[in-house]
Amino acid sequence: MADENKTASASDPLFADFHTATYDEWYETTVASLKGKPFARLIAHTYEDIDLRPLYRAEDIADLPYLDNLPGQFPYLRGTNADGYLAQPWLIAQEIADGTPQAFNEALLRDLARGQTAVNLIPDSRTQQGADPQQAAAAGQNGVSLSSVADFAAAFAGVNLVETPVFIRAGSGALSLGALLLAYAQQSGVDLAALRGSLEADPLGELAQHGVLPLPLEKAFAELALLVQGTAEFAPNLQAITVHGYPYADGGASAVQELAFVLATAVSYLRELQKHDLDVETMAASMQVAFSIGGDFFMEIAKLRAARMLWAQMIAAFGGGDAAQKLTLHGRTQRYNKTLTDAYVNMLRGTTEAFAAAVGGVDSLHVAPFDEEIAPVGEDSRREFSRREFSRRIARNAQIILQEEANLTKLIDPAGGSWYVEWLTDQVAQRAWALFQEVEKQGGMVAALQSGWVQAQVAATAVARAQNLATRKDVLVGTNLYANPDETIASGKPKLAVAAQPSQPVPSKPASAILHLQSLISLAETGATLGQLTAAVRADYATDYASVQPIPVRRAAEPFEQLRAAAQAAAQRPRIFLANMGPLRQHKARADFARDFFTVGGFEIVYPDGLGDVETAVAAVRADGATAVVICSTDDTYPEIVPPLAQALKALQPNMTVILAGYPKEHVESFKAAGIDQFIYLGADCLAINQWLQQALIHHS
Repeated sequence: MADENKTASASDPLFADFHTATYDEWYETTVASLKGKPFARLIAHTYEDIDLRPLYRAEDIADLPYLDNLPGQFPYLRGTNADGYLAQPWLIAQEIADGTPQAFNEALLRDLARGQTAVNLIPDSRTQQGADPQQAAAAGQNGVSLSSVADFAAAFAGVNLVETPVFIRAGSGALSLGALLLAYAQQSGVDLAALRGSLEADPLGELAQHGVLPLPLEKAFAELALLVQGTAEFAPNLQAITVHGYPYADGGASAVQELAFVLATAVSYLRELQKHDLDVETMAASMQVAFSIGGDFFMEIAKLRAARMLWAQMIAAFGGGDAAQKLTLHGRTQRYNKTLTDAYVNMLRGTTEAFAAAVGGVDSLHVAPFDEEIAPVGEDSRREFSRREFSRRIARNAQIILQEEANLTKLIDPAGGSWYVEWLTDQVAQRAWALFQEVEKQGGMVAALQSGWVQAQVAATAVARAQNLATRKDVLVGTNLYANPDETIASGKPKLAVAAQPSQPVPSKPASAILHLQSLISLAETGATLGQLTAAVRADYATDYASVQPIPVRRAAEPFEQLRAAAQAAAQRPRIFLANMGPLRQHKARADFARDFFTVGGFEIVYPDGLGDVETAVAAVRADGATAVVICSTDDTYPEIVPPLAQALKALQPNMTVILAGYPKEHVESFKAAGIDQFIYLGADCLAINQWLQQALIHHS
């Protein structure tokens, strides 16, 4: 194809007068444009340990396998369906966590009528543990509270479960919750074989996220086997397991780490379920994978494409056939990069992440509302309801626009054939497989979590990300760059710890009586509650619950948000005076830099016109009353300006903090001796300097 295009171009009169540039010519021109700086400056190193070059060519992918494979063909790099989204667009599966079954139902019906195409129910923490609510007032505070068939009836009233797939983040209570769902479906006359979606059981993911399971791990695997066996028999299109990448991505992991740990978790489930006489076809059909979709657009596309390929190869190694090799992919826009500051920017982040998810080929997707991390200001208030409705509508419509207006459903694997995307997909796949093998060397995912090895891998990446954000090598718009100085910072939602609490036993139903999901369904139909079902299964369980060091949920913006919140809460907002020395052309570049540097810390910036000399500058500072000054001018003028001005400012007020915009290396020590306390420049630790200055101005004022 490439040769045909070249021939056509050469014979076309339109191109006859144009020289066909070679790579060497491009390289020489590019190096010349760098004016002595090395070409290596154009190579970006990612958290996945991949070096990205500025230009890719056909030669870069010439030796890659599977380039000639079509969508729907092994190893499904280009998608599991030959027709892509033409027949079936990805499911718009927006999460709903409204606390009571009735509130959930109201929100669900409203959203289904406005474009949502799947149910995505997030239970509260007690429900996810398979426990009844301790008290009615506490139910549903961080999700939907469900404890009976009647609750499911209230939650799904008016919903056609045959036409609408159902996803339930069921947690360690998945077996009991699954029984309640199937009991409700049977009572409603729904053909269980028509149910689609997932109960999203993922004990290792839950363990990694929360650090504890409310049962021993071997029992968690036994319950998982019962759930897989039961759903395969009664509801074969309802998947039991969803391997979540969220615990790792929410902790700051790279795309390669998330993919590798997902694969390692899936392999652990396959091996454990084999011990319960389950075959690979049944196990694979009962699994899907849910990835966090981050802001690195092409990296996320590559991750999703690589996931399908590695999954197919992994299942083939277990002896699985074509159907088992096809991976079902769910996506959720990332939490790690979402902000409280300039929160509306989250709309843009979510939209680009949704775009990457669609191009990468997800089967279902949740786009988080822009205010997902903002604490409610009063759940019953009209204002709060209006904001939540607005944010949910925008998030939902982002997906609808991608389907209906951007026409992404009209293309099959739109990224396929791109030299860059194909190369990057291969790089992600290679590195993820290598890391997966490292997990295997640790003894598998369970052992790697128990030893803390996985947690250490994620933490190392999180530290690197934090450092790059602090120095502004990485940018979060509105947070560590281009901050809005007039913004009122919203409060974030508290991070909820999920405590493992055993359910009360049901003496009349010993554990030995519960040998099959059908037994639980029958109990549920007679009125047994979620907690009673769980207790019946776990009546003889030991109380030595599974526990590991949890991977903390992180948001990259939090340290900067804490700065802004502290400044906002101060009795008097801390203020910085910019000593803009000389005419506009002399001070403007450094003054603008200084203003942006300290605005992200919540400081009020005094930005005067040019100050002619030291005496004028000192008089202006005295009149303003500021106790922090940033001197802004050029390196050429600093030797004459800085020493006398710094000394005069210290004489004016001994506790004056004097900062220099710039870092003239040959004068640093002499400027320090003259009274300069700090230097700000490209690459300086913006977070640490803002923290230091805020501590000085707020806590020592």
